Amino acid sequence: MIDVAILGAGPYGLSLAAHLKRKGVRFRIFGRLMDSWQAHMPKGMLLKSDGFASNISDPDNDFTLRDFSVQNEIEYEDKGFPISLETFVAYGAAFQKRLIPELEGKLAVGIDRSVEGFVLRLDDGEILLAHRVVLAVGITHFAYVPPNLAQLPSQFVSHSWNHHDLKPFKGRRVAVVGGGSSAIDLAGLLHEAGAEVQLVARQKSLRFHTRATTFPRPLWERIRYPQSGLGLGVRSRLFCDWPTVFHYLPEQYRLQTVRTHLGPSGGWFAKDKVIGRVPLILGHSLEHAEIHEGCVRLRSRGADGSDSEVLIEHVIAATGYRVDLERLKFLSSEIRSKLARVEGTPLLSSAFQSSVPGLYFAGLAAANSFGPLLRFVFGARFAATRLTAALTKGLSRGRASVSVPNVATKNQSQLLVLDGPAVASERTWTGDAPRSGVEG
Repeated sequence: MIDVAILGAGPYGLSLAAHLKRKGVRFRIFGRLMDSWQAHMPKGMLLKSDGFASNISDPDNDFTLRDFSVQNEIEYEDKGFPISLETFVAYGAAFQKRLIPELEGKLAVGIDRSVEGFVLRLDDGEILLAHRVVLAVGITHFAYVPPNLAQLPSQFVSHSWNHHDLKPFKGRRVAVVGGGSSAIDLAGLLHEAGAEVQLVARQKSLRFHTRATTFPRPLWERIRYPQSGLGLGVRSRLFCDWPTVFHYLPEQYRLQTVRTHLGPSGGWFAKDKVIGRVPLILGHSLEHAEIHEGCVRLRSRGADGSDSEVLIEHVIAATGYRVDLERLKFLSSEIRSKLARVEGTPLLSSAFQSSVPGLYFAGLAAANSFGPLLRFVFGARFAATRLTAALTKGLSRGRASVSVPNVATKNQSQLLVLDGPAVASERTWTGDAPRSGVEG
């Protein structure tokens, strides 16, 4: 039996593993390395976050994106220089190889409760027991397609999640629905790939981030618009510095803030790829989609009452992600039925624990509890630090803290499943999850 099973090998899962490893916690981590980034983001994409805000977290900050870039002679700046998807994926792979060689590329296909924790069934048939489980699955499972598009046959509609290589769209008529970063990036990259692309968005105009300056700003400007990992602004800075305070704010305020703060917008570098290059249908809400003579007929209505109709071969919904715990089918129906939730997301304690004792969530699924910070890579350090404190709190005092070796063969990784009891307090619902009204 192991202390902790981590499901997910993106920035949040890798960061947590690095922090637990430093504490000598016996864990196993499962998942496809950087899967969302490596297989589900379009080739040629640039990260909207600045370089300093795109680090995977290790306890001593010994291997940052800057360190990786310098070692590999890749151009890099902390601010104002776009990081390519390819660089970030390579950094994640290097981080894993250097700090978390224990990563197992298996997937959990079933999780159920046991007397002392959880029973996990892996896709290779292995069964293992874990006192605690952390789900760091990111955006996997949560792609959202609006109902009026979801009813179309799959050959005519897809989500942006499905498209890493855009070459198959060369010469095809494509509509991208959405006005956020995913939609803007995808429209620009489809245009570069030779597609006849149109962008349909509810916004009356597209928004783009302002490029961060690399030179010193005046004191008054730094006070009025402080720098943070989410960009400039007092609110962004507060959300980065005080996620634990955000946890205790009134529920409706938290939900509204996560929905609206840093709303749909593209990176500063995407503007030149779209404006003047891609036909835009803005200020229009999609009303109806139907198949007509082997194509998709999209009908939308503007805020002024005007109608628009386009006939295309394929429509891509770049409409974001919505956490819905019912989509996590690898969790048993019993576990899912006992998960307290709000708007589909888990109701979490201040230690990231759900209402099912011993089951924790990190990343996007935790955003409604801890704020917009958890929607971005920049939140990985806070989550890893907080989770590590909670997960190590109840380890047996009689067990020596043993550092996990940097290199582990498959046989050696099996040695990590030695028993490590968890205390009852960590297996009991703490009762301090955020609720309506200010607590504490």
